[in-house]
Amino acid sequence: MRIVELASVDGYIAFDLDCPTSAGGTRLAPDATRGEAGLLARAMTYKLALLGERIGGAKAVLRAGPEDRAAVLDRYCQEITPLVEKGGFVTASDLGTHTRDFASLPGHRTDSVMHQEVDGELVDTMVTGLGVVVAAETALGGLAGRTFAVEGFGKVGGAVVREAARRGARLVALSTLHGCVADPAGLDVAALEELRAEHGDACVNLLGLPVRPAETLYEVTADVLVPGARTGTLTAERAAGVRARVIAPAANVPYTGAGLRTLTERDVTTLADFVCGAGAAIGYLAERAGRVPDAASARDLVEERIGRFTGLALAHPGGPFAGSCALAEGFLATWRDPADLADGPPLAPEPGR
Repeated sequence: MRIVELASVDGYIAFDLDCPTSAGGTRLAPDATRGEAGLLARAMTYKLALLGERIGGAKAVLRAGPEDRAAVLDRYCQEITPLVEKGGFVTASDLGTHTRDFASLPGHRTDSVMHQEVDGELVDTMVTGLGVVVAAETALGGLAGRTFAVEGFGKVGGAVVREAARRGARLVALSTLHGCVADPAGLDVAALEELRAEHGDACVNLLGLPVRPAETLYEVTADVLVPGARTGTLTAERAAGVRARVIAPAANVPYTGAGLRTLTERDVTTLADFVCGAGAAIGYLAERAGRVPDAASARDLVEERIGRFTGLALAHPGGPFAGSCALAEGFLATWRDPADLADGPPLAPEPGR
């Protein structure tokens, strides 16, 4: 693992492996950390390995608030341009950033299928949400009548909610930075979409329902819990209170090691974040190979591959997270020394450690 401190902005790029090309998103948040960059780069290594790509995982994290984001992203793109030109770093949007933020980088394609909009939603975002929902659907054997609790109602959280609803599932709880709302009968997704467009994360305050602390989402009874925030949210303590049957992460590295063990011991199905969240990577890589001529083909490919990977992982005796790691590590063993992965799979430390 090599973590580079950026010169023009407050932030880092983590490169998990020493190899010619590394890829991973660029995250912007006022409290982003060096350690977070390393965890996210390792998760990206596993995601790319799962997809059979001899590319190392990377992740950039930029510490900035909304008022500074435009200037920070402009300086950042200028700084990394030589590295991108050489093919050493391939990046895209992540938490706090958008596809348009990287339009100035070499190789950015305005005509990319992944950058097209379908019903007001970028294909990039659509297939990311699709992957989360397909993984959950595979684990449950269908979504008709199933219930979802979703953390976050931004671009990916919104895509998850819409895709789950299309497949007959019911949204019973939603959290944003403003709190958590829940209704076992189901939340009105159309009303939430309208409120979010006007009020952002404060939409949860305007449904006429009690608003509880955001973290209570993890205690809601649901078939599927979708962690969608930052790394390490499923600690051992929080995992002990989870009432969902299946964890289908939209966030990267949501499990701590102890949290994962707790969930496994409680027979909660723990799907891997690097499988659930692989939709955009599948789409971009396939488009580069000429296999994605339109949005429909991107959806079809993501559905097939994530469904297949999830099915294989579910058959592992150690559970689906262990099964997903075995798939990724099996490919990594074909081109990397085991010492490259001495730190193990992408799991966050418990708080305070």
